[in-house]
Amino acid sequence: MSKSLKRVRQALRDAGLPDTTFEAGEARTAEQAAHACGCDLDQIVKSIIFAGEESGAVRLFLTAGGNRVCAEKASRLAGEALVRADGQLVRATTGFAIGGVAPVGHLSPSPIWMDPRLTEFATVWAAAGTPRHVFSIDPQVLISLTTATVADFVE
Repeated sequence: MSKSLKRVRQALRDAGLPDTTFEAGEARTAEQAAHACGCDLDQIVKSIIFAGEESGAVRLFLTAGGNRVCAEKASRLAGEALVRADGQLVRATTGFAIGGVAPVGHLSPSPIWMDPRLTEFATVWAAAGTPRHVFSIDPQVLISLTTATVADFVE
């Protein structure tokens, strides 16, 4: 079992939550994950990492699978211009590779914002640390667990 998957499972256990992780097969994209989970595309939690253009500080945006982050809106929330983080920064900060970034179990915590669309469902699915593993969670529990701020940042 990968160290990344173990960290996600431990984060769920530490929060007193059941381990709902499972191997979904190829789930690098939201479309692949939705197909594997048998759910609506917007029930997939995409973890999009940006960095402050000047500060370099990492910010995480959790968005519904069918939505795209609006860089301008995200920058306003972060208080500075943002750029998409490269794979090296993503791995160094979160401990996960792009395509498997979980919303929990990060090596270094960062501010998190969540797309309100995700709150419209009873259950959402997120990457569990690898491009092949996902976990299910109530979006309200995800907000609490990640201390995410629900805000509009999508196109």
